[in-house]
This record gives sequence, structure tokens and C-alpha cells, in this order.
Amino acid sequence: MASAGGGGCEGAAHEADRPHQRPFLIGSTVCEKIMELLGQNEVDHRQRKLVILSQDRFYKVLTTEQKAKALKGQYNFDHPDAFDNDLMHRTLKNIVEGKTVEVPIYDFVTHSRLAETTAVYPADVVLFEGILAFYSQEIRDMFHLRLFVDTDPDVRLSRRVLRDVHRGRELEQILTQYTTFVKPAFEEFCLPTKKYADVIIPRGVDNMVAINLIVQHIQDILNGDICKWHRGGSNGRSYKRTFPEPGDHPAVLTSGKRSHLESSSRPH
Repeated sequence: MASAGGGGCEGAAHEADRPHQRPFLIGSTVCEKIMELLGQNEVDHRQRKLVILSQDRFYKVLTTEQKAKALKGQYNFDHPDAFDNDLMHRTLKNIVEGKTVEVPIYDFVTHSRLAETTAVYPADVVLFEGILAFYSQEIRDMFHLRLFVDTDPDVRLSRRVLRDVHRGRELEQILTQYTTFVKPAFEEFCLPTKKYADVIIPRGVDNMVAINLIVQHIQDILNGDICKWHRGGSNGRSYKRTFPEPGDHPAVLTSGKRSHLESSSRPH
């Protein structure tokens, strides 16, 4: 959460927030599908038990020169330095502490952080999505569960093209930006974070077997059927635990054994 980005969220947290059990924090890039399957996308945002927060909200405020490059497709938005990591960490810390926070709104057409913000209210489970969500150890260690979505490169490219065309970009600019910045950044910064994942989901949102397992796990948490768990210990084994009470040191995750969820081999 770089101070250069302006408008830190820490001061926006309300001291009078209602007492709330510390939320279960999940890092992933299939959040919208999970939200849909749990029916939380139709619930008033003040009453949701599950909320989504995107890393894209935390792009840095660009200088005039950087913005000029961005408008030409010559600025690398996929580099870790493009994000306001101080603001991102401070916001997640407040969320884990059960506070209401004000989250930035980023305009992808003008490449600007808007003056308005979005209020994120306390919830039982928080889904944080972003391709570099696990790059910073300080932020990575905050997650109780880390999901890595392993998608075919051609699928990633096609989705990128469709998304950026919708944002008003020219196809030639999109493809140039992809080969110059996106693909190299994925290979250098994103792909290596796969080793930190607890669960790897091949084929992303198309892998409904894996997603349904995650959805069931979240549903169990929301229903109170299982304890929220913490990973630790000298041997890296997992064990169940409840959230720390206010004032306790936040749970810190270590990289433990990963589960690789493959779909069944039966025809669909």
C-alpha cells in the first residue's frame, strides 16, 4: 500500500465496528464462480458472509509520464511494482481484524484511481483474487488457504483479449502488451508462486469438480461445521484451530503440503 498511491485505508476503518470473529482469508482467481455457487452475489453487501476483494483495486497512482505510457500500452501492469503493496497489506490486515475498510476504485480505461471508494464490511470468509496475490511474503502469509488456478496459456490470452477489448483497447495494442509484458511477467513473477499454493486448480473455472470441493469447504466454514484451520508446526502438518481472539497475534501461514485437484477421467 504505497503511500504514493494516496488514500490509505487504515484511517478509514471504524473504531465502532461491531465485534466480529476474524475472517477466513482465501487467495484465488476463481472468486466470482465461488461467490455465485454459494449464492452470495445476490445478498446485500452489508450482510454478506462472503466477500471478494481484487488485487486490481490496488494499482498505484501513476505519474503523468507513466499514464501516457499506459494509454499507449507501454506500461507494465503485470509487474509487482505496479501495485500499491503497502496499501494492500494494510487493507487486508484491517479486514482480518474484522474492521470495515474503504477500498480504492480503479478506472481501467483512464488508468486512474478514482476519488470514490467501496466499503467492505466484516464477513466470515474473504476471497482475495489476483495473479500476484502470493508474490509478497508479507501478504502471502496472511492467507488461511491459498488457491492457484492453473490455466492453459491460450485460454489466458483469449480471456485477456476479450477483457481488454471490452475496456476499449485496440487488438494490436493488446497483443503487443501481452508479448512484451504480460507473458514474461507471468513466467517470472506469477508462475513461481505456484509452489506456495495449498490447492492447485487445473483449468480454472472449467474444473467444476475442484471448485465444488472448495465451495463445500467454504460452506462448512460458514455453517460452523468445521474449525477454521491454521498451518504451522515444525513438520508443516496442518491442524484445525479457531481464530485468535482480538489482541492475539494473527495467524501466520507456512508453506505446507499442497493438494493438486484433478478432475475425474469420466466423459462429461
